[in-house]
Amino acid sequence: MNFLTNTLLFKRIAILVSLIIVSLILWNTYMFFQKFKNEERVKMEILGIAQKELANADLNSDITLQDKIITTNKSIPLILVDGEGNIDSFQNLDPVKSLNANYVKEQLELMKTENAPIEISYKGKNKQYIYYRNSDLLNRLTYYPIALILILFLFLSVIYLFYNSNKVAETNKLWTGMAKETAHQIGTPLSSLLGWIAILKMEKIDDKYIEEIEKDVTRLNTIANRFSKIGSKPELKEENIVAITKQAFDYLESRSSKQITFYFTTSDKEILTNLNTELFGWVIENLIKNAIDAMQREGSLNLRIENTPKKVKITVSDTGKGIPKKLYKQIFKPGFTTKKRGWGLGLSLSKRIVEDYHKGKIAVQRSEISKGTTFEIVLDKVSF
Repeated sequence: MNFLTNTLLFKRIAILVSLIIVSLILWNTYMFFQKFKNEERVKMEILGIAQKELANADLNSDITLQDKIITTNKSIPLILVDGEGNIDSFQNLDPVKSLNANYVKEQLELMKTENAPIEISYKGKNKQYIYYRNSDLLNRLTYYPIALILILFLFLSVIYLFYNSNKVAETNKLWTGMAKETAHQIGTPLSSLLGWIAILKMEKIDDKYIEEIEKDVTRLNTIANRFSKIGSKPELKEENIVAITKQAFDYLESRSSKQITFYFTTSDKEILTNLNTELFGWVIENLIKNAIDAMQREGSLNLRIENTPKKVKITVSDTGKGIPKKLYKQIFKPGFTTKKRGWGLGLSLSKRIVEDYHKGKIAVQRSEISKGTTFEIVLDKVSF
């Protein structure tokens, strides 16, 4: 409980800090932008004064300073127009594009939208106006906060992925520990049951009862072995996948409702693949149990094994309630279940066994609501 509370608190603090940082970045950039914009306005006003003095100067006046102010403007594009709106001259526009009069007019319209013009009057009579737009440097600054926000987002994403991977690792360790502990706990009553079977044989109990008990004890031993292998790399051996699949199929068929019709079809009686028989049998049992639950103990179940040149395909089809397409991938996530009583581990374990341990693929091949679902497993065959 404390862990969950601390996690939630950490997330809230992280979100709050992120919002504060983003707000500060935007505010700081806005203030800097405005300051820079005001400085450019002052430069244009000084240039306007220089332009005015230059126009009003006589032949004996020293115009060195005014000329320098005008010529040293290398960054701010401007257009000088007369009182009637005709373009007299321009500065810092694209030298090639400015050969086109329409381009210069377009730039003038843009400048009118960006900044108020600076008026120049010559001896109180003829007036001219300086229109200008923001410098390229100032325009680049508008992208500065976007870049910082992207960097911040990337940084937070890395933190989230790191945190999430740690959480997944902790969850995997927890389930692995529980699985191994379950296998350990099952071992004690199993040993006792074997002893009781030996006593029953000595008491001359009917052999058919003893055989059934032995089957269930063998089953418990198989379950214990499966749990003990979770979290460790299983040993794969060359096995006949048809026989292993048929064994799991027959076990559940004999213990299922008689209102379900079971079909087992295969293109070959022997197909060799590298398998861990106990874990792969677990996958087949999970798929068949899910199919039985989906049909609510009444319907038709078809397991088919298909032999292709390089792969072996196993499909398990049912006539159950079906799965919505949007849930095709979610059903393999740990903890996801549509059952009232379920942990949501069967399909996630099956995916891990097939894809991580056997390097195969498992997926929903097709599904239709109220008509049924087909799961498909694809594994590599043993190459010769």
